[in-house]
Amino acid sequence: MTKSEQTRSLIVDTALRLFAERGYDKTTMRAIATEAGLSVGNAYYYFGSKEHLIQGFYDRIQELHFAACAEILATETDFETRMRRMLLAWVDIAEPYRAFGAQFFRNAADPASPLSPFSVESTEVRNRHIALHSTVLNESTAKVDGELREVLPELMWLYHMTVVLYWVHDRSPHSATTRMLISRTTPLIARLVGLSRLKVFRTITRDGVQLFRDLGWFPSPPKPE
Repeated sequence: MTKSEQTRSLIVDTALRLFAERGYDKTTMRAIATEAGLSVGNAYYYFGSKEHLIQGFYDRIQELHFAACAEILATETDFETRMRRMLLAWVDIAEPYRAFGAQFFRNAADPASPLSPFSVESTEVRNRHIALHSTVLNESTAKVDGELREVLPELMWLYHMTVVLYWVHDRSPHSATTRMLISRTTPLIARLVGLSRLKVFRTITRDGVQLFRDLGWFPSPPKPE
């Protein structure tokens, strides 16, 4: 790790600790810099504002989540099990940050916010996350309609964002209700994915994929010359 990466990591670690101790609103960039032993100018060099630190929080959560998923993806091949365990791992990783993390995600729900997972600023994090879902699917034993497979990782990511939104509002101990939601819905999703190959469902699948393309989510396939 370079000195620059170490400094950036130090700022994120310090900010997350202060957010947990004092709350996000009461933590200033000056306080973060002081606790980290840095000048305020140096802190702003790495993060243009306190809000930009939330992107650092996203990066940290993603890094920890990917590490937690490594063994799951290396040893499990069943699609539903991979998806369920991947999502439950995210809840485990996010749980220690729940007190202030939920506030981050509520702020990010504003579609105009650069912190939104749908924003241009979040493109890199979003693409890495979609790639994880692609690995969950493509290295599993799932049998999927070809056209659906093309866009399914993005749909899985949207489902994951729905789980995150539910988690934000979940007040059950240890996010028990969110965990139940994951455990109850992933078998349904896996079943629907499997049914997509049946001829009777093929038209419905293609209509659904085309709807998402028309909404601007996925690129349209190239037109034959």
